[in-house]
Order: sequence, then structure tokens, then C-alpha cells
Amino acid sequence: MRILYIHQYFKKPAEGGALRSYFLAKALVAAGHEVELITAYNGTVYKQEEVAGVLVHYLPIAYDNSFHPGQRLASFASFMVRATLVALKRKHIDVCYATSTPLTVGLIALVLKKLKNIPFYFEVRDLWPEAPIQLGYIKSKWAQGLLYKLEQTIYKQAEKVIALSPGIAAGITRNKPTWAIPVIPNMADVDYHRPTYPVYSPNHDLFYIGYFGTIGRANRLDFLLNIAKSVQEQHLNQVKFIIGGTGAETSKLREETYKLGISNITWTGSLNREQVRQYLALCHATYTSFDVHPILQTNSPNKFFESLAAGKLTLVNTKGWLQTLVTQNKCGFYADPNNPEEFIQKLTPYLHDADLLRRAQQNARQLAEQQFSRQKLCQEFLQLFTSH
Repeated sequence: MRILYIHQYFKKPAEGGALRSYFLAKALVAAGHEVELITAYNGTVYKQEEVAGVLVHYLPIAYDNSFHPGQRLASFASFMVRATLVALKRKHIDVCYATSTPLTVGLIALVLKKLKNIPFYFEVRDLWPEAPIQLGYIKSKWAQGLLYKLEQTIYKQAEKVIALSPGIAAGITRNKPTWAIPVIPNMADVDYHRPTYPVYSPNHDLFYIGYFGTIGRANRLDFLLNIAKSVQEQHLNQVKFIIGGTGAETSKLREETYKLGISNITWTGSLNREQVRQYLALCHATYTSFDVHPILQTNSPNKFFESLAAGKLTLVNTKGWLQTLVTQNKCGFYADPNNPEEFIQKLTPYLHDADLLRRAQQNARQLAEQQFSRQKLCQEFLQLFTSH
């Protein structure tokens, strides 16, 4: 089968970032399919490159997490137009696999279906337009209505719609409960992230909690700053925090750290994949952070699954399926992000009991292996194409 894969933010392992599309496209090639992929990069010229057997078309369209909404919209629009032109020139395509975000990627697939009768699958990584609306990026009622109509049109025209979490699947089917939506979450690379359990003895060793990912508005890392401040005020001197990544909020949060006199946070800046693995090896726990908007409870964050694969006590500040996963599998806990005292109260047993900590870490790794391994989810993904 010849498959055209469209993903605006495709990354290779050497670049860092989320590698879901890399592994899924690679699995398609290994299964005997022929794959071309259209993406964007911060370059100046169009180029082609073979990546793990996939012919990748790189469009020179700038994008950065620090972009303001207007710049982001311009990037989305440019990719939509230019990717459509490239896609229309591809020959003998059997199916298009389009992955959001943004929602405008679905328009490319719609055009291909309309003009060339190419069926498409649509993968929903975040519920658009609900997510940007709840975050306050899209205030116009007219624009909201238009985007909701586009969302429903894409779902109805797609051969299959794939969700990255149960909450996303529920959001897709809110108006069409009869739709069957396969859920294929982000994956835990249990071969790359080996479980590491740093030595920890209560009252003797430091206890590291890491956050590795985007530092943006939706992540609300000021929650973690408030926790670090409370930890410092309660003289829990063994607890240290590591924040790795970049984003629009980085400068503001680092300045806030300085103003508040918080001294138990280490900022690493941007990290590649290997550096993330090295820092994870140092950590005893990780923190997955999002704002309190209900839509963000449906997320399937890559950093969460990296934490499981590395065998870390996994701490989350959102309700929903992530909370359910860590509590039911006894590999972490949820704490109200607006209540640092609750976080400290729930963390304290792990600070005092090394055996409890180790059991939770081992449970995290077990969860990664049994439910979210890359091999398992890639096989589930390939099944989507056997019935086409």
C-alpha cells in the first residue's frame, strides 16, 4: 500500500521531541508499505530526505513554541497551502494518514479526497478547536463555530478517526456516539529508556523530581514553582527539581524563580533525546504539568510515557485518565496543582520509605511494558491498514 503521511511537526530521534510519527511511519515501512511524509522545518529551502525508509518532504515553514497566536496561525495556514500542493503531485496514493495538531492538517486530507478520491485516516492528538478555545486563543464566536463545523466535517469524511486517549475519543463521539474510535496512545520506548533506580536512602540522599517537555502556557509550570517554594519553606532540603525544555514561558518563569528566591530548581535549557534520557536516569520522580482547563485532562503527553518507561515515580496534576493510570497502577499520584501542601503530603511517604518508592518505580516500568510499549502500539497501529 502507498501511504501519504502528513504531520507538520515530524521529528527524527537525533532532533528530540515527540517521535510518535517517526516510529509509526517506520513500522509501516517494516510491514511492507511504501510511505511518503510531508512536514515542515525551520529551514529556508524545500528538501527531500529518506528517513528510516520513508521519503520525507520538508517544507521551509518556521514554527517555534514561543510564537504568539498570530505567528502560529500564519505557520498553520502556510503549511496547509504548501503541503496541499505537494500532496496533489504525489502519484498512486492509496490512503492518506493525517495527524493533528493543528486541525487545518485535516483540510489537506479533505482536498485530496475531493480532488483525487484518496481516502484518509485522521489522527487526533488534541481536541481542536476545543483546546485553543478553552485556553483563550480563539475568542470570536464566528471563528469558533466555523472551526467546530470543520472538525465535524473532517470526522465524517475520514475513513477512520484515531484518538490518543480515551478522553479524546469521548470528545470525538460526543455528537456521534455510534462512531467506533480506536485509541492508540503515545508510546513508551521501553528499549531506549531502560529502568534506572538511583540510590535513595531517607535522610542521606537527594531526591530529584524532573520535568522534561515544553514550557508553555498550557503547561502552567508556575504550579511546579509554587511546589518548589513550599518544599523549600518546609526545609525538605533533600528534594530538588530539574526543569528541562524550552517554550514561550521560559524567561518569565526563570525570572519568577529568582524573584521568589527559589534555590532548589535546576534549569537545563533545551535537551535532545539522549540528554533527556540521561537526566531521567538521575531522577527518582517526574512531574507532568498542565493547566486546569478540563480539555487538558484528555492529553496523552509524551513525557508521561517516557517517565513510565524509565521507571520513575510518576506525579501528575491533571484529573482524568492520567490520574486513573497512576493511582490504579500504584506508580505515582495526583495532587491538586493549586495546593502545594497536598503535593508535599502525598510525596512524604516516598521520602521516608525507600522500599515504597522502589515498588512504585517498578510498577511504572511494568505499566509501560504491558500497556504502552512501542512494539505493542505499533502493532495495533498496523492493524488499521489491514482492513482498508
